[in-house]
Amino acid sequence: MGSKRLNNPVVGVDMGGTKILAGVVTEEGNIIGMAKRATKPADGADKVIERIVRTVQDAVANAKLKLDDIAGIASGTPGPLDPDSGIVISAPNLGWDNVPLAKLLSRALDMPVFIENDVNIGTLGEAALGAGKGVKDLIGIFVGTGIGGGIILDGMLWQGWRKTAGEVGHMILLPEGPLCGCGRRGCAESLASRTAIERDILAGIALGRESLVPEILKREDKTRLTSGILAEALKKGDPLVGEVIGRTQYYLGLLVASIVNFIDPEMVILGGGVVEALGDDFLVPIRRVAYQYFINQRNAKDVKIVPAKLGDNAGVLGAAVYARQRLA
Repeated sequence: MGSKRLNNPVVGVDMGGTKILAGVVTEEGNIIGMAKRATKPADGADKVIERIVRTVQDAVANAKLKLDDIAGIASGTPGPLDPDSGIVISAPNLGWDNVPLAKLLSRALDMPVFIENDVNIGTLGEAALGAGKGVKDLIGIFVGTGIGGGIILDGMLWQGWRKTAGEVGHMILLPEGPLCGCGRRGCAESLASRTAIERDILAGIALGRESLVPEILKREDKTRLTSGILAEALKKGDPLVGEVIGRTQYYLGLLVASIVNFIDPEMVILGGGVVEALGDDFLVPIRRVAYQYFINQRNAKDVKIVPAKLGDNAGVLGAAVYARQRLA
């Protein structure tokens, strides 16, 4: 592949079921070129990988560089994977099983390629360049369609023995609670994700509860309850949405407290579509519940519970940080 200087730019890729985002990132953490494409997973793994390759090439061209100027690439990828072998073990929203993503990308782009779980990558980005900059021990919790988490200990991503640490969305908070997508009951994800929020709001409407949600959905010509629609209904004082969000905040507070009681981090960062859409005020009740359930009440509020800062760039920046760590 040829020798690449480690202080050269790297490319961070954020790949999800909907979009592929690639960014060329300097050693200082600045994005100097970006590109975006639809993922189109229904076309199959080979076509998606072709799109990733083209998106990386476009990002490099937009940075006015050549591929030979890039030290390496890392991609945040959904689903359980093996970062050492570079294989995506299972990504249901992509329809992938045992796809050797790193090897295929490396062959196509002729440079080192690394992969890691997308939520771990987002947490790493926030730790290195976002809300957690300068903090050695922190937890990231990302609330969107599901709930995912990442663990940073002593400044490094903690992957766990089987490389699956940080699955905070599947901590059980309510035994015999709602059925989760994983097949178990009472997971945090089944209680406090956007999917859970949507389920409970639509169930309330079906029972005759008053809500602005049907009217907003009709106006926006949408069938799914997005984070933006939630934010609008909440801002307008929708009682049903307020009730469901309040319950969500309670369960997220319990989740934060459970994690803090176990890991004792300096900081917990909350991000993802729901948190971003509902704003900083969304965190106030979460903090209140979390602090109440800390087993160690001494200096409890010194544990910072803060919103993520990097938004859509968290995945690209985190992947770039991960690439540099793996190349070193």
